[in-house]
Amino acid sequence: MSSEVETSRVAPFKAVPRDSSTSLGMTIFAALDVCHDDTPHSAAMNMAVDEALLEYAAIPLIRFYRWQSPALSFGYFGRFTDVASYQCERDLVRRWTGGGIVFHGEDLTYSLVIPTSDTAFAESSTSIYEKIHQALCDALSEIGQRAVVARVVDSDPGSATVATRTGISDTGYSCFANPVRADVMIDGRKIAGAAQRRTRRGLLQQGSIQGIDLETDLAQRFARELSTDRRERKVDEEILNRAREVAEQKYGTESWLRKR
Repeated sequence: MSSEVETSRVAPFKAVPRDSSTSLGMTIFAALDVCHDDTPHSAAMNMAVDEALLEYAAIPLIRFYRWQSPALSFGYFGRFTDVASYQCERDLVRRWTGGGIVFHGEDLTYSLVIPTSDTAFAESSTSIYEKIHQALCDALSEIGQRAVVARVVDSDPGSATVATRTGISDTGYSCFANPVRADVMIDGRKIAGAAQRRTRRGLLQQGSIQGIDLETDLAQRFARELSTDRRERKVDEEILNRAREVAEQKYGTESWLRKR
């Protein structure tokens, strides 16, 4: 299966508000399954459910989920030594996607799967990442939060290395301390980031929203900005059984956790 993360030299970014030149003019997906997974799972199981959903998805699907205990996820290319000190206090897991270190427990975590059959899959990973985050900005604006997408400043002669396919670079740092292109910002502070992986079955984007008041219907508003044709669904037993296998064989193993 293909990966994952590519880095390139691009101009530095700044947060700018959306204007008519960047407006999408429509939702991203013609149809969208929405899953509010209210059953808290272990970190390994959450990663496994995301992978299983990518295997089975027939149309784009977004899953909002919870954590059984305080957790820490780190990117596929990350080093275990960078997170080992948290092992006594958090449930650690290596993601299948790229990116840096993300602390979970108080955040709104989601995964979005796009099967290859959907027209959105043909777009670049960077474009998908930015469009999803613009939808999130629109949802945040509805609840009075002035959120913007971090964009590249073409006129700046300087340059910076960023992960242009995931929006997150792969060094061992906290993702939320280091915003990059297309992350979501409020008052110069990163509040949402994500990482992606492409496979022959589709694209998986795993994202986290944190550092703001989440006692709202933000998840529902976010989904509404992604598609006007939504269907509520649950993670069915077939998916859960597959996820249990993946968690046992992959995400819950020491060999996966200490892969690098």
